Amino acid sequence: MLKIDGISKSFNNKKVLNNISLTVKSGEIALFLGASGVGKSTLLRILNNLETVNSGTLSLHGKPLDLATINTTHTVGMVFQHFNLFDHLTVEENITLPLEQVLKKSAPDAKKIAHDLLTHYNLLDNKNKYASQLSGGPKQRLAIARALALQPKIICLDEPTSALDPVLTSYVANNIQQLAQEGYIVLVATHDTDLLAKLNCTIYLMSEGSIVETAQSEDLKNNPQQFPRLKKFIAGHE
Repeated sequence: MLKIDGISKSFNNKKVLNNISLTVKSGEIALFLGASGVGKSTLLRILNNLETVNSGTLSLHGKPLDLATINTTHTVGMVFQHFNLFDHLTVEENITLPLEQVLKKSAPDAKKIAHDLLTHYNLLDNKNKYASQLSGGPKQRLAIARALALQPKIICLDEPTSALDPVLTSYVANNIQQLAQEGYIVLVATHDTDLLAKLNCTIYLMSEGSIVETAQSEDLKNNPQQFPRLKKFIAGHE
């Protein structure tokens, strides 16, 4: 279980995150919803040691989560909004390179892991293509596979549908749901309300750095009137 307790963050005296607290169990999805600039992506970046935190604590399975060690323990994996793939490398090399360079795997072991992940994400036929040759959907699957190669316990996805055609939203949701079913702790930052109906998740509506309303996706679907701020945001008026 990931426990986020009282996390706050400011940039130039502007509070971007204000006392954020929540817990996410293994196999669960936490979806942070809100307009641009409300702090959703900043929270994910903090978890990946890409931003520092001003106050608050994090723990994983009851033990303090030391963000300074994330880059060596690889406890947290990140799938960026624009994927951040190595476009000059092949699909296979996008996975084998971090395995060899970061985890010091042998070339045969790295290829075996890459083969298994590419098979799992239906990318094996593309293994010799350059990442730049892939369309949006396969690029995202490759970004997920690359993140999973380092065996994280937590997966963060920043705006996972923003770079994709809207018709692919259901497919993306299936990939995210599958991560939860495989036992990962999954955190998603998005402004895309179409994802809400397609995921079994806890929704955290954010505004001005704070969580202003929380709902289970099923409860929101069945009783939207109980969640006036989420209902308003989904209608496009937040």
